[in-house]
Amino acid sequence: MAPESNSPTPHTVSAFDDDLIAIQAKIAEMGGLAEELLAQALDAIEKRDMTLAAHVIEQDKKLDAMEMELEEMATTVIALRQPMAQDLRVLISAMKISSTLERIGDLAKNISKRAMTFQAKRPLPVTSSIIRMGQRTLDQLSEVLNAYTTRDTARAVAVWRRDVEIDEMYNALFREVVTYMMEDNRTISMGSQLLFIAKNLERIGDHTTHISEMVYYIQEGEPLGDDRPKGEPMGLVGEL
Repeated sequence: MAPESNSPTPHTVSAFDDDLIAIQAKIAEMGGLAEELLAQALDAIEKRDMTLAAHVIEQDKKLDAMEMELEEMATTVIALRQPMAQDLRVLISAMKISSTLERIGDLAKNISKRAMTFQAKRPLPVTSSIIRMGQRTLDQLSEVLNAYTTRDTARAVAVWRRDVEIDEMYNALFREVVTYMMEDNRTISMGSQLLFIAKNLERIGDHTTHISEMVYYIQEGEPLGDDRPKGEPMGLVGEL
């Protein structure tokens, strides 16, 4: 009698590949929604569009549900397939990235909640600086999601290194807003909301670097490192 083989059958391999494809498709879907919510939150600020802001707040629930679905998919695959090496890294990273995208959705929702207060407030010229910072953050998110899809570690590392630009934009914006608030106390309410928004954008930038680290981990099997360039944090806002 021939010894039993531990090698997976072609059918098993095919089913496992299908599982990985489904999980990575779910990440792509979540990433697309996170990008959409951030873009719409920025539009809501720029256009003072309360309806659009409310839409972002409502749509964030979809990301929450998708994260739970992906976690269930990934844990089931790990339990049933017992993957090794890179396949296991793909699954672990997928769960971490889905959690990161859910947090990005939460931050886009928070930005939209701040935008909801703008209608009754006097606009500040610095609002355009917020939009520029937001667009840079959105570009970084799109870039790192493309790096994940293509498994492009060089592209992921480039995003990781460029996060310092968002930190520097936050610091410059903080100084600008505080100057307005000191010169005219009527701008304090609006300025405070803008500072909260800027901090949320800076945090989204940090989350994109986490996705970069996951892309690198999938391909290289080791951490990217802890020497990422960072701007000096500023502000009296504290933990928002």
